[in-house]
Amino acid sequence: MAGLRLGPLLRYVDWESGSRATVWVEANRPCTAEVRCADGASGSSPTFTVAGHHYALVVVTGLTPGSTTAYEVLLDGRQVWPPEDSRSPASTITTPAVSERPEEAAPIRVAFGSCRWAAPPAQEHDPVGPDALDTLAARLAADPQGTRPDVLLLLGDQVYADETSEATRQRLAARRDLDEPPGAEVADYEEYTCLYDESWRDPDVRWLLSTVPSCMIFDDHDVIDDWNTSRAWLEDMRGTPWWQKRIVSGLMSYWVYQHIGNLSPEALEADPVYAAVRSAPDGTEILRRHATAADADPTYTRWSYRRVFGRVRLLMVDSRAARVLDEQQRSMLTAEEARWMREEALADPEKYDHLLVGTSLPWLLPPLVHDAEHWNAALCRGERGGPDGRWARLGEKVRRAADLEHWAAFPESFRQLSELLREAGRGPDAPATICVLSGDVHHAYIAEPQWPTSAPGGTPDSRILQLTCSPVHNSVPASMKAGFRFGWSRAGRWLGRGLARHGRVEPPAMRWHKTGGPWFGNQLMTLTLHGRNAALSLVQAKQKTTGAQLETVLERTLSPND
Repeated sequence: MAGLRLGPLLRYVDWESGSRATVWVEANRPCTAEVRCADGASGSSPTFTVAGHHYALVVVTGLTPGSTTAYEVLLDGRQVWPPEDSRSPASTITTPAVSERPEEAAPIRVAFGSCRWAAPPAQEHDPVGPDALDTLAARLAADPQGTRPDVLLLLGDQVYADETSEATRQRLAARRDLDEPPGAEVADYEEYTCLYDESWRDPDVRWLLSTVPSCMIFDDHDVIDDWNTSRAWLEDMRGTPWWQKRIVSGLMSYWVYQHIGNLSPEALEADPVYAAVRSAPDGTEILRRHATAADADPTYTRWSYRRVFGRVRLLMVDSRAARVLDEQQRSMLTAEEARWMREEALADPEKYDHLLVGTSLPWLLPPLVHDAEHWNAALCRGERGGPDGRWARLGEKVRRAADLEHWAAFPESFRQLSELLREAGRGPDAPATICVLSGDVHHAYIAEPQWPTSAPGGTPDSRILQLTCSPVHNSVPASMKAGFRFGWSRAGRWLGRGLARHGRVEPPAMRWHKTGGPWFGNQLMTLTLHGRNAALSLVQAKQKTTGAQLETVLERTLSPND
């Protein structure tokens, strides 16, 4: 008898027709997965098999635009969701009303964050405080008619392959000797399934992900800390006996658990890997070859994607696997990936009012950190003493020790992204706001750039912001808090300019300043976009005597003239 192992996850909702969605499930055996909605909409799909696990991404059609409908999941005709003993509200699919009149469109709420260790089981002590995603889920479940996000953006580190929990370590120890590399880190696909099981099986989070559509992109801990930080780092990793299985398993599991759910039904239909995996009796080797090729050649596949929510355009950008690591041609994105991003950002500006760029790594950092990364990149490429000199060797050691690998550590990519955003924000059809959404750095802040009036091409008409929110559930050491606060300070800015001068680094074409934060804690941001207006809120999970609650830390309008 087929049973539901994990899910359902509501992934894609079609904002153009308002009539389609996709629902992801993992079953415990091969079967046919079916989604039936209360309004008569439905969809079904046979499962596909990877490494002994069985999955389906069901395309649901016939949904009513502008409605909310409950749904159930059946496997081989037997209802498996919602569970008979469920205390959660019904899982629902909410579709947008379709109208050609922008003034009739409802507000669009985009919640986002990154860096989430799985919360421990109920009643167990949580050493890093309450989980913001779990707390959000509990609040929404307690008020099923209340306001919900229209989409949840998970901006990386959805699982931690290199920092496993005690429960996961026990499962790993039952399979192999943890005294042998990679120790208590995950080693293969089967162990990755343990991470997703632990992260998504929490009852409240499971219900939330079944009801709120989600978009995801990986960051380093989905594979390993500082993944693809440099060519030297990659060579060192490839010299270990366990790395190849780890990276291939990481990409395979990401494709199954996160990537395919990001795609529209049209994109899925056109994807030859998806077609091959679904049609094979066992898709393991097909997917393994795909992941192996993707690791060997960053141009082989694209993990980035575009989503549209009415008059809001989202570009989710791969800032990990698409890197060019040659020190003399160092780039966050391959030329093809950068071209894709540029074309998507600039195409048909009259069709959107807000541009969102999701990148796990912040574009604008505290000035000291930014200058330190520019300085470090200059040393590593041999600006002082040549590429084989002692400064270059020191630079590589500092880069790894201090995690200097954000956009600023790829100077030409930083310049190109800055110029692209400025260009997208110019002209009569420019969006009202351009927001870069990021995580990674275990604090939240708002930063805004300012170009000089003499800048070639002029200053942007759009309001451009860096919105960073992290972690959803993780630790924030006191040293990290002190370091980031200093990085934003006047003294930190002064020290950063000193490093830049030592590295013979030119200052950036614009300056930026912090207009909110830093905030530390387990937190989520939400953008509310309505017409050409925008508002931002930040909530943090706090432990109260009555249990974990979300506390509003910030509410602010972000409209162009504010």
